[in-house]
Amino acid sequence: MDYGKTLHLPKTDFPMRGNLPKREPDFLKFWQEHKIYEKRLQKRDGAPKFILHDGPPYANGKLHIGHALNKVLKDIILKYKTQQGYYTKYIPGWDTHGLPIEHAVIKDTGLNRHEMSALDLRAKCRDYALERVEEQKQDFIRFGVLGDWDHPYLTLHKQVEVAQIGVFGKMAKKGYIYKGLKTVYWCPHCETALAEAEIEYKDDKSFSIYVKFQAVDLNCHMPKGADPDKVFALIWTTTPWTIPANMAICANENFEYVWVKIGEEYLLMAKELVEATMKAGKAEDYEVLPEVMTGKQIEGLVFQHPFYADRKVPVLLGDHVTLDAGTGLVHTAPDHGQDDFDVCMKYASWGVKPIGTVGSNGCYTDKVPDYEGKFVFDMNVPIIKRLAEMGALFAKSTFRHQYPHCWRCKNPIIYRATEQWFSSVDGYRQKALEAIDQVQWIPGWGHDRIYNMIHDRGDWCISRQRVWGVPIPIFYCKDCGEHIINDETIAHLQTMFAEEGSDTWWMHDEKELLPEGFTCPHCGGTHFQKESDIMDVWFDSGCTHQGVLCNDPELDYPCEMYLEGSDQHRGWFNSSLLTSVAVNGCAPYKSVLTHGFTVDGEGRKMSKSVGNTVAPQEVIEQYGADVMRLWVSSADYQGDIRLSPKILKQLSDVYRKIRNTFRYLLGNLSDFNPETDAVAYADMTELDKWALMRLEQVYETVTEAYENYQFHVMYHAIHNFCTVDLSAMYLDVIKDRLYTEKADSQVRRSAQTAMYQILDTLVKIISPVLSFTAEEVWQNMPQIPGKEESVLLTDWPKAHPEYLNADLEARWNTLLSYRRDLTRILEGARQDKKIGHALDAAVAIYASGEDYDFLSQWKDQLATLLIVSEVSLLNEAAPAEAVSGEDHGDMKVVVAPSTHEKCERCWIHSETVGADAEHPTLCARCVSVLK
Repeated sequence: MDYGKTLHLPKTDFPMRGNLPKREPDFLKFWQEHKIYEKRLQKRDGAPKFILHDGPPYANGKLHIGHALNKVLKDIILKYKTQQGYYTKYIPGWDTHGLPIEHAVIKDTGLNRHEMSALDLRAKCRDYALERVEEQKQDFIRFGVLGDWDHPYLTLHKQVEVAQIGVFGKMAKKGYIYKGLKTVYWCPHCETALAEAEIEYKDDKSFSIYVKFQAVDLNCHMPKGADPDKVFALIWTTTPWTIPANMAICANENFEYVWVKIGEEYLLMAKELVEATMKAGKAEDYEVLPEVMTGKQIEGLVFQHPFYADRKVPVLLGDHVTLDAGTGLVHTAPDHGQDDFDVCMKYASWGVKPIGTVGSNGCYTDKVPDYEGKFVFDMNVPIIKRLAEMGALFAKSTFRHQYPHCWRCKNPIIYRATEQWFSSVDGYRQKALEAIDQVQWIPGWGHDRIYNMIHDRGDWCISRQRVWGVPIPIFYCKDCGEHIINDETIAHLQTMFAEEGSDTWWMHDEKELLPEGFTCPHCGGTHFQKESDIMDVWFDSGCTHQGVLCNDPELDYPCEMYLEGSDQHRGWFNSSLLTSVAVNGCAPYKSVLTHGFTVDGEGRKMSKSVGNTVAPQEVIEQYGADVMRLWVSSADYQGDIRLSPKILKQLSDVYRKIRNTFRYLLGNLSDFNPETDAVAYADMTELDKWALMRLEQVYETVTEAYENYQFHVMYHAIHNFCTVDLSAMYLDVIKDRLYTEKADSQVRRSAQTAMYQILDTLVKIISPVLSFTAEEVWQNMPQIPGKEESVLLTDWPKAHPEYLNADLEARWNTLLSYRRDLTRILEGARQDKKIGHALDAAVAIYASGEDYDFLSQWKDQLATLLIVSEVSLLNEAAPAEAVSGEDHGDMKVVVAPSTHEKCERCWIHSETVGADAEHPTLCARCVSVLK
């Protein structure tokens, strides 16, 4: 007789067999064709909003794993919030203006931007940006991210540009915009000013030189008996190329300065730095004169520039002078240093000011005799040689340090004093700081980070010397020289921008760009010139709260959340905050969540040159998007997130265990109808109640983890539940009744009821992360009335506090501690070849006292829980060969092969096998089921 046909084996013909790279596109197609995203919004129409404003990635090149981390985190949150009943319209965005795109176009085409018209270059930049947007969009969709991909926002869109110049106009009207001469970061290769957020620091080699400036006028501080031609101030600098721009020497008014005699020469320097300076100059025979002068006393002393006889260099006082290195006397070139510029402005009446020593291309101008047209970084060595030839070089060396580089061309930058447009942060700094206090920062340290940045921030340089971007909407009156921006000019430009986009600035002359009949509000003049600079791209993206959030009634302002990498505290979070506070008096976001950066398995920064990058496209091609999404959820994103082939392999194994859990649950529910076959909770077995209790505990942990954006907590809770509670215990134990009991028996239906509730809850709470897998599970689950079309349309499962039972938990925690001891002993017996399959075993437990009293309550269930054929519980002394438990040392166990026959149907060894003449190979239980 074929008894196998009477077993209730799990169904195996459903498609839960992995192969994610090929299966996932089918579900993408399903979501798109069935408009699941749109139905998700329709279902929540009128519900409270949870709007996450997308920080626009840059439309330049392929997506990297950091993009995947960011977009998947956003998607997880929005899918969860949708399940919780929120309206979660999501508009993806792209940053499409600026230097990187212009740089890429010039590099790819080989064109000379100086020989192209502005409109031609802008057209090529636009085409390039739109191509990159389309490429990146397809990758984001493949990640499983739901959103309005047919209607994303781009910073080049007309309505976004219209809103941006409106923000600029409002800030100008409030007095927050001005043009001024300041020292800014400048890229001589890209020929433009840069924002702090556009600076990268890289290891670089620099010179360290000590230079002598001959005394001219020392008042009463000339060393006694000294030859005036032999008296010098000794300065220190790490930028020899700035020596031609020197206008002054800075001292600290609180430091003590002395004269150091070396041979016939006298050198002025800080007293505390004499020893280190002499060591740098390899001077062993020197004398420190007794006269001590404060920095305040040497203010106004005059020295001679080493190159230019007509340039006299005074000593100024500045707090930026320290004793960390050098001589305590700082070479000061206001053209090329922020501190230098600031201190010279305080002494402007002394004639120390920027003179325009370097042009936009990084070459010396005609203000630098002997070096005009020379590129500054090429002149370090020639200038050092010239100083040496003149006898002005006291010492030189080289050292390696972190030096600022351009984020796009990767070349070193310079500091350059130029006229730029600025936003005066002082005008609204306090409001910004107060707004920061009203925002929820996740993690909490984000508050102090951005607070300190805003507190210490200088004015924001918002002008760039390029053409691919939004123009600064300002006109200059040729008659009186004043600049012009007001409500009338902005309103007229907004109308033109709405029709033609920002190209209109280059398509039309000043007369067409200004309202008809417009005259200068300062002098009544009628001749105008438009500004040639464009706005900083951070101003572009920083205004999207107006162009996107305030432009769509289905969104919200302030929105619920911004979510980006931690570098955006000085980038998008910063610029968005400043523009929003400046025009509306509040932050554009209610909460800000930040994540770390992706690094390799050893914690090193990912780099193509190192060869340790992991591309998201490669991960998806090999493992599928769900494994990548599982990686995103598995790590604590508050720090750097590691990723390597080894980590991916481990995550693939974890994913397989979770998937196999789903597969097993589905397979064993193939004959279960939740509407008609479910068993009431009160009638379920205690083991099934324990499983539901554990489910509820996991549900609570996972819900709290989602609420607190602690996705790694969710990951570990679900992973442990699937592998420890289900696969290694519950599902293993209930196999016997699932396969061998009557199909409609209460004990089997009880197990199936628990399994269905576990499956229904698990698939919903995992769907924000494993969206593809959850959809496949959902489509293969039993069809019941009211079942949603997609798992992504389901509500968050309801809580079942009735499943939580403290007494049940305590009893089972104790029981499972015994089970762990017993299964370890069984495994040892198997390894020692005493038994083969666990069902071949007969287990004798020797216990007394509390051990015996507790185990005797479970005597009839121990064999089932251990998945062995028989268990005997004995209150007597154990034989010598008995093995002690680890957690319960007084419990002794002997494992031996069962002496009974094996039932062909259930594989359990039983003394009842053969008792029924009609079924001589079956045990009594199996006979009763068949009859």
